[in-house]
Amino acid sequence: MKAIVYTKYGSPDVLELKEVEKPIPKDDEVLIKIYAASVNAYDWHFLTADIFLIRFMGGGFFKPKDHRLGADVSGRVEAVGKNIKQFKPGDDVFGMIRGGFAEYACAAENLLALKPYNLSFEEAAAVPMAGSTALQGLRDEGKVQPGQKVLINGASGGVGTFAVQIAKLFGAEVTAVCSTRNLEQARSIGADHVIDYTKENFTKSDKHYDLIFAANGYHPLSDYKRALTPKGIYIMAGGSKAQIFQAMLMGKLMSEKGGRKMGGVSAKRSQKDLAFLKELLEAGKVVPVIDRRFTLSETAEALRYLGEGHARGKVVITIV
Repeated sequence: MKAIVYTKYGSPDVLELKEVEKPIPKDDEVLIKIYAASVNAYDWHFLTADIFLIRFMGGGFFKPKDHRLGADVSGRVEAVGKNIKQFKPGDDVFGMIRGGFAEYACAAENLLALKPYNLSFEEAAAVPMAGSTALQGLRDEGKVQPGQKVLINGASGGVGTFAVQIAKLFGAEVTAVCSTRNLEQARSIGADHVIDYTKENFTKSDKHYDLIFAANGYHPLSDYKRALTPKGIYIMAGGSKAQIFQAMLMGKLMSEKGGRKMGGVSAKRSQKDLAFLKELLEAGKVVPVIDRRFTLSETAEALRYLGEGHARGKVVITIV
């Protein structure tokens, strides 16, 4: 089978499309014929090791331990191990796995859910990591409540487009922050208010928010904190290396007992959350926003485009 592999950290130029051995599922695994995958900042960080902690998080200190990339996939079950109970050959599935930039991959069944029937494989592949990040950040970390004023910073990217829609579903009044060219897109997916960051810095206005979800956190934490209500919550889901380190190291220190909270979210693999997202997608309450599609042989170009930081929604890899 064909797969994207890399043996050293670096730019997308280190990626290679190679013929590798087709995997065989273990007793507790499912073999998936992958029809589509999507790229995430997660893949970029494991490719480049631009965040040094990646080397301590199973990535490998001097070179990658796992030569595969790709977390989000959608495809069809081709074979199952003898202990698999939930899926059978022929089932269409989606989920967060390892090694998704390939024609086939094996995964534990608790990393997968049945694909929403009304979505294409490309649309379904756009959902797992970005959708889970938005859901877990808003619901679990942000404790979003109906009627709250919620601001989504970076509302036009993969995570941000899901965050706008999910915040609205929880009954929030949503303000989307994005560039001029993405204002209409933000309105079309449900934002009540939009702010063009090229013309206005929301952290310097007199408006305050109950929850700020930073899908792209490029302001200092002190600025975000100033924009919160007295018991407001800031959740960082992505940003520059400096922003990520600042949130990790200073978030708890800057939080106030009984007052403003500063934290972050990193998507956890959850079959329960995939099933919840599946219901929303099938009901048409959440719609994936896809910017561009690439082929498997163009995976390096897809990651390079994502790394530029201007994707409008998700970037998808069509495998078949």
